[in-house]
Amino acid sequence: MSKPTIVVLQGDQTGQELLDEALRVLDPEVIRCPLNFETFDLSLENRRKTKNEVVHEAAGRIKETGLGIKAATITPGDPDDVGSPNALLRELIDGQVILRTGRRIPSVRPMAGVHAPISVVRMAVDGAYNAKEWREGEGLDEMAYSTQRLSRRTCRAVAEFTFRYAKRNGAIVFGGPKFTVSPIYEGMFKEELDAAHERHPNVAYNPQLIDATLALLLETSGEALVIPALNRDGDILSDLVIKMFGTIAGAESIIFSLNEDFDVKVALTEAPHGTAPSLQGKNIANPMAMILAAGAVLRYVRTETASNASRAIYEAALETVYDGIRTPDLGGQASTSEFTNEVIRRVKGKLEVWDVLGEN
Repeated sequence: MSKPTIVVLQGDQTGQELLDEALRVLDPEVIRCPLNFETFDLSLENRRKTKNEVVHEAAGRIKETGLGIKAATITPGDPDDVGSPNALLRELIDGQVILRTGRRIPSVRPMAGVHAPISVVRMAVDGAYNAKEWREGEGLDEMAYSTQRLSRRTCRAVAEFTFRYAKRNGAIVFGGPKFTVSPIYEGMFKEELDAAHERHPNVAYNPQLIDATLALLLETSGEALVIPALNRDGDILSDLVIKMFGTIAGAESIIFSLNEDFDVKVALTEAPHGTAPSLQGKNIANPMAMILAAGAVLRYVRTETASNASRAIYEAALETVYDGIRTPDLGGQASTSEFTNEVIRRVKGKLEVWDVLGEN
């Protein structure tokens, strides 16, 4: 049996440094799981050098293997530059869904009454991030225009994923688009959410407009929530949700491509934060999100050894924080490498103990 192949997408600045930490955890000698790694350089320098051809090559390989892990990358501000590799990748791998889950970090106090997990299921394509933009006129009469689009196929994929995920996790589907202001455009997404509820009537459904969703999150009573969102709404919402649990570096992000039956075909994992240039080279950035991204990609290798390793990584990362080994963003003094070293030690210990006990 051939080894599963994980496509590794290198990035920029602190993003690349944290990917290196995550790859230390994914070392087959640590996780007892045979793997192959294929690396593509998606740094800004190489994207410019190859005119984004490297992004196309990487995406093609991810579609073949079904597995990828990505470092944070720089998106240049100049519209005539190479643009966002994230948006391009999502289109090229047929990504439809981005899943980000804020969860309580042991011994870290969350905001308000937030205790149960809150997952944001975000559209990976369409909307503001794929809009055509232009300007007309001059001076104060200059007008800016944006033409956005939504496909029913993407709306249905996100809606179905949302309800299936909520069902598996005993959560409430909460929130939704601002369809009252945009009944044609955002109304399409609301139609698909309502239809998904009809297919899954046993899943609790509490639809809310996006502005009400944001306000009510601050009054949550601690119930597990799954929030479906448009592309840009989900981008904003997921950063807020993860930060509510302590740090933007406290959770992983997963991009999914689904088949016609809405089962996972491709999983590309990453951290939800950016490249953090101010932290580059200082060995103080929190590697937790990238380490959890490493744990997440193993879930989709779909072997028992990979499943065990995934669980061990999640538990080890959370237990490390619980035992007071924290980076400065969580009020600790541990360095990036010290945190990773402790996670690796615990992963090895867990897998050894589980092997002795004969337990999964």
